[in-house]
Amino acid sequence: MDPKTAERWVTTGRVPHARTRQAVAVRLGENERYLWPEAVGKERREQVSESELLHVYPHRSAVPADLWDRLLDQATERVDILVYVGMFLTEKPDLLATLREKAANGAQVRLAFGDRDAPALIQRSLDEGIGERTISAKVDHALAFFKPLAEIPGIEIRTHGTVLYNSLYRFDEEMIVNPHVYGKLASHAPAMHLRRLGVGDLFNTYAESFDSVWSAAAPCTW
Repeated sequence: MDPKTAERWVTTGRVPHARTRQAVAVRLGENERYLWPEAVGKERREQVSESELLHVYPHRSAVPADLWDRLLDQATERVDILVYVGMFLTEKPDLLATLREKAANGAQVRLAFGDRDAPALIQRSLDEGIGERTISAKVDHALAFFKPLAEIPGIEIRTHGTVLYNSLYRFDEEMIVNPHVYGKLASHAPAMHLRRLGVGDLFNTYAESFDSVWSAAAPCTW
C-alpha cells in the first residue's frame, strides 16, 4: 500500500476494504476486530464465532491422541496451557523435548498449574469426592515432571489460585477448551476444539481468559 494510504488509516480513522483489513491483520499478527472494531458488525462476528467451533467431544478423554499430537507438533509461535494438574499430557513420551525445541525455535511457552494450597483448588478436590489434598498431591507430581523446563529461555511456569472454570490448551491459533462440570473429573467433562478466525469472538474469549489468569499467577517456586 502507499504509505500515505496507511497513514490515513491511522490519523483519520479511515477503514480499508475487507480484503486489505484481513491482509494487514495477518501481517501484523493482530485480530482484525482489534485493529478496526467499527468495521465488523455484531451479526457478522456471531456468524464467524460459530465457525470457530470445529468439534465438540463428550469427554476430554475422547479427544483423539493424534489431534493432540498434531496441535503440539505444528505450533510454531505459542503454546499456552492452563490447568490445575494436566498430568495426562505427560503420557506423550517426548513432551519435554518437544517444548524445549519449540522454545529454542522462538515459540512462547506458558504453563500455568494450580497453587497446591489455594482454597479453590482444595475445594475442587472435595467437589470431585477424591479427598481434600488429592489434587494438591497431583500438582506436586506435575510440577516435578515439568521442573526440567524451569530454566529454559522462552518457557515460563507459573501457579495460580483461581477457580478453574475451564482448562485451556492453546497451540497457535487452535485451542482445546475443557469446561469443568461440578462433581466430574476433568477427563469426563466435555471438550471443544476451536480455531481462531479473524473477527470471531469465541476463540478470543478464552484466549483473554488465559491472559487474565496468567497476569495474576505467580512464578513457580520449586
